[in-house]
Amino acid sequence: MTDTVEIRTPDNPLRVAIVGSGPSGFYAAEELLQCGRSVEVSMLERLPVPFGLVRSGVAPDHPKLKQPIVVYDRIASSDSFRYFGNVHFGSDVTLSDLNQMYHAVILACGSQSERRLGVPGEDLPGSHAGTDFVGWYNGHPAHAGHRFDLSQEAVVIVGQGNVALDITRMLAKSADELRHTDIAQHALEALAQSRVRDIHIVGRRGPAQAKFTPSELMELGKIPGCDIVVNEAELALNEASVLEAGDRMSRNISSNLGIFRKFAAGTRTPQGRRCHFHFFLNPVGIEGADRVERVRFERTRLEGEPFKQAARPTGDFTNIECELVFRSIGYKGTPLPGVPFDEARAVVPNRAGRVADPDGGSAGNIYVTGWMKRGPTGIIGTNKADSMETVATLLADLARFPQQPKLGGDALARHLEARGHAYVDYADWKKIDAYEISRGMSAGKPREKLVVQRSMLEVAGKASA
Repeated sequence: MTDTVEIRTPDNPLRVAIVGSGPSGFYAAEELLQCGRSVEVSMLERLPVPFGLVRSGVAPDHPKLKQPIVVYDRIASSDSFRYFGNVHFGSDVTLSDLNQMYHAVILACGSQSERRLGVPGEDLPGSHAGTDFVGWYNGHPAHAGHRFDLSQEAVVIVGQGNVALDITRMLAKSADELRHTDIAQHALEALAQSRVRDIHIVGRRGPAQAKFTPSELMELGKIPGCDIVVNEAELALNEASVLEAGDRMSRNISSNLGIFRKFAAGTRTPQGRRCHFHFFLNPVGIEGADRVERVRFERTRLEGEPFKQAARPTGDFTNIECELVFRSIGYKGTPLPGVPFDEARAVVPNRAGRVADPDGGSAGNIYVTGWMKRGPTGIIGTNKADSMETVATLLADLARFPQQPKLGGDALARHLEARGHAYVDYADWKKIDAYEISRGMSAGKPREKLVVQRSMLEVAGKASA
C-alpha cells in the first residue's frame, strides 16, 4: 500500500477551480495563492475576456472604479494561476468533471439576471431590464445586439441604487462627455442621436431609504445642461426615517438628504435635460396600446421600525407619461447545473462559503463567494472580505478532503482539447487587451472593446478551433 502524500505540499499541491473571473473570483485566487501552502488555481470564465462586472458593469465615465484590474492582473501573473476563458460551466465542463480534476471548486459566478417588477405590461416594447442597457453601453457580447429607442423624450427608471444613477448619467450626458471613455462605439453613436429630455428616477420608499452613494448622487448635479428636480415636500421624514438619518453607521443617509435638499432649492433652466426624483411610488402597471406609453404607480407610505420600514399601499394612484422604461431594482442569481439553489433568496445556500445541500449538510468540496453567496450587495471591495471568509473555510476543511493528487489545469486543458473546444488562456487575453487598447488610441479612447465573442477568439488566435 502506497503512502499518500499530504495535500498542500509541493508533491501534492492543493488544486482549486474558481468558476467566474469577477472581483470575488480574483480575490479568492489571491487569498489561496498567499495562504502559505502549495496551491494551484484555475479560473474558468464563460467569456474569452476576464474581470466580470469591473469590465462590463462599471460605467464608462467612472474609470477609477476599474483600477482593481491592476491588482487582478498581478494575481494572474503567478506561475500557480491558470486562466480558462471561453469555457461555459455546465456544458463545456460540468461540476462532476471539476470534482474529478480538482480538490475543491469555488463558485464565483455573480448574479446573472435582473429582478422583475412582476406587473402587467412589463414586456411591452420600450420596457427593458437595466442590466441589458448597462451591458449594451459597456459592450458585453450578450447585450451588444440590443436596441433601445432613444428617439423618445421621457424615460422612467424604476429603482434608486447606483446602477439607476449610472443609467441616468448615460442618458443625461452629451455624447462629447462620453466620447473619450471606453463606452462601446455603437452605444456612443446611438446616444449622440438621443432625444431623451426627461428622466424620472422612481423609488417605492422615501429619500432616506434610497441606496445611492453620496458621491455619485452629487455627481449627477454637476452634469452641464441638466437640471435636477426634487419635490421638497417629499423630503419630509417620518419619525423612523429621522432615526435612520441620525444613525452614525448610516452616514450616507444624511449626506444624501443634504444633497436632495440642495437639488430641491436649485434654480431651473428652460433648456436641456431634466432628472426628476420621485419617492413613495410603487409601480403597478406599464401601459400602452402596442408599446410603452406610461407607468402607473400607487402612492405609498412607510410603516415599521427604523431600517425595517416597508412601503404600504395608500389606494392613491398616479401616472408618469413616458415611452421608455428601465427596471433597476436589483440583480438576481440563477441556478447553476448540479449546484443547490435557494429559490427564495436567489443564492447558493452556504455556511461561511461552504455550499450546503437541501438538508443543511455539506454538498462536498464545493464553495461559493460573492453575490451568489450573499446576494447582490456591497461594492467591488466588499468581495475581498467575502472571499477571504470562503477561502478560510476551505482551508479549515483540508483534513477531510480526499488526499490523492489531482491533475487540475492539465486535466481541464486535455478535457477541452479532446472536445475540440477553444479556450483562451491569460496570454491570449493579453492579445485581446492590446488589440482593444490599440483600437481605442486612434479614437482618443482608453480602449475600444470587441463586442462579438467570435472576434475575440479571432484576435486571440483561437477562432479556427
